Amino acid sequence: MKTEYKKGFFGEFGGRFIPEILRPALLQLEEAYKQFKKDKTLQIRFREELKDYDGRPTPLYFAKNLSKHYGKAKIYLKREDLNHTGAHKINNAVGQILLAQYMGKKRIIAETGAGQHGVATATVAAKAGLECVIYMGAEDVKRQAPNVQRMKMLGARVEPVYSGSATLKDATNEALRDWMRTVDYTHYIIGSAVGPYPFPAIVRDFQRVIGVETKQQIIEKENRLPEYIVACVGGGSNAIGIFDTFIGEKDVKLIGVEAGGKGLSTNQHAATLSLGRPGIFHGMKTYLLQNEDGQVQLPYSISAGLDYPGVGPQHSYFKEKHIAEYFSVTDDEALNAAYLLTKAEGIIPALESAHALAYLEKLLPQTSCEQIVIVNLSGRGDKDMNTYINEMTKNE
Repeated sequence: MKTEYKKGFFGEFGGRFIPEILRPALLQLEEAYKQFKKDKTLQIRFREELKDYDGRPTPLYFAKNLSKHYGKAKIYLKREDLNHTGAHKINNAVGQILLAQYMGKKRIIAETGAGQHGVATATVAAKAGLECVIYMGAEDVKRQAPNVQRMKMLGARVEPVYSGSATLKDATNEALRDWMRTVDYTHYIIGSAVGPYPFPAIVRDFQRVIGVETKQQIIEKENRLPEYIVACVGGGSNAIGIFDTFIGEKDVKLIGVEAGGKGLSTNQHAATLSLGRPGIFHGMKTYLLQNEDGQVQLPYSISAGLDYPGVGPQHSYFKEKHIAEYFSVTDDEALNAAYLLTKAEGIIPALESAHALAYLEKLLPQTSCEQIVIVNLSGRGDKDMNTYINEMTKNE
């Protein structure tokens, strides 16, 4: 199935809903990216950076003990947590810093929620010797303190954002405002498959290495494709990265898992595709959490990386066309899944990834021992240790 944009849209989703001042910059970015993709030298360099600096390919790990726990399908984990900087975010950052240098940009900005994209961006900016500013919601600065210190050590300036809910949505707003003022010399390394065209396509392309490797690895291990691919969805970059290669494989079901927070019956969740409706947000048309007046409903999640009221437009298209299915799990379900994986396999997952793992409780009873489920373990849990410890202490 063809998944490219048509005039900047996936069906009715996507587009370029931006102030006129940004239009030339986005057109320049679109043209530069077209040339970047055609440049064989740059493409070789990108692959080399992923291999020698990022540490790819990441393993596809058979979670034997977790599989035994459920007694159903075989569970494999795509170990994006083993990337340099601890998450899938570095794949996109490596690609976009090369694109920024190709365009001659001298300054880098980014938004971040959980801090993993901020760390990845600060990392590649340090390596390239470029000025770097990271916008981060003040609430996330508090709950993701270790990543804030990492960004600062890497030489980035971390700008706390106090407006709104002081989380990822608000950090993205400030990054866009900065870009409008400084677009002549600044490249905005957006962290997820969101925003105005061509950003969602760029991020997807740089993240699709996850799916390419996964398909090759599972064929090598099992001589066939899996029945299910499961990934968490906030903005949706790790999910789109692993889904993209499997689109059109009719026997492979793609499942995205959103943050159900304190429950879908409350207003404290970030289940955009489950309870949102189409709207315009951050330069794109996509599913969006809205109140009765059409205003953005503030999202909530225990996971900073999923605390976002919108979603990448390609996921909205997938929902409408039934290419992928989307479900949600609560904070408590994600925490329980994280503790289970840690004790069963000795792997501490990021809270974002724990949402994908939590859906196994609902999916696995429907499976048989002959089937295969692959979960994209998008990041490691170092950054979430304070949350994990606090929650464990509450229950003692």
